[in-house]
Amino acid sequence: MTRRVPLPLSGAIAAIATVSAAVGLLAGPAAAAPSCKTVPQPKTRAGNDQKAPTKLLDAKKKYDVVVDTNCGSFTFRLDVKRAPHITASIVALVNHRFYDATIFHRIVPGFVIQGGDPTVTGGGGPGYSVVDVPPKDLTYTLGLVASAKTSAEKPGTTGSQFFVVTGDDVGLPPDYGLIGRVTKGLDVVKLIGTYGNDQQQPTRIIQITKMTVKIS
Repeated sequence: MTRRVPLPLSGAIAAIATVSAAVGLLAGPAAAAPSCKTVPQPKTRAGNDQKAPTKLLDAKKKYDVVVDTNCGSFTFRLDVKRAPHITASIVALVNHRFYDATIFHRIVPGFVIQGGDPTVTGGGGPGYSVVDVPPKDLTYTLGLVASAKTSAEKPGTTGSQFFVVTGDDVGLPPDYGLIGRVTKGLDVVKLIGTYGNDQQQPTRIIQITKMTVKIS
């Protein structure tokens, strides 16, 4: 079953405004604006042979995930305290290079960019799922990183797929597991977010070349 975040009407309206703003942002000095390199489609793989981590992360430490793409890099900090199981899973998958050579298979301008599926079908995953019920007051605003799930799964359930919010506030209910928030490279996220069409498909290949975790 495909894991996707439903696009609410408010998100569709906000998408128009956000794309306009992004276009204006890209019109600035060429030296300061990120750009994308053309890359081939990476080979798909099943990826469903992973094992869920048995240990949680140290909540006293900071964990930053660096996402390298053909459009530049961005970094998000994991919310270990509020999502202990999801963040431990993300780190385990990153360390096993699960996300390397995958793509953002779903891009909805002004809403989200979604990746983490090595099959590129929207239904792939690591072969297990974890759950952290999202905070009831969680809002999905620009730069928030959260987990995708199927409509049949309970709130906070996740496998490997994640999305980054590219709209100011996309109006989603608190059903999607919290992962963290972008702390660096938001301009890269916004750029990636412009490469989607009305069918929520990418209009060019946006590849995650590598993901790494920095601990401090």
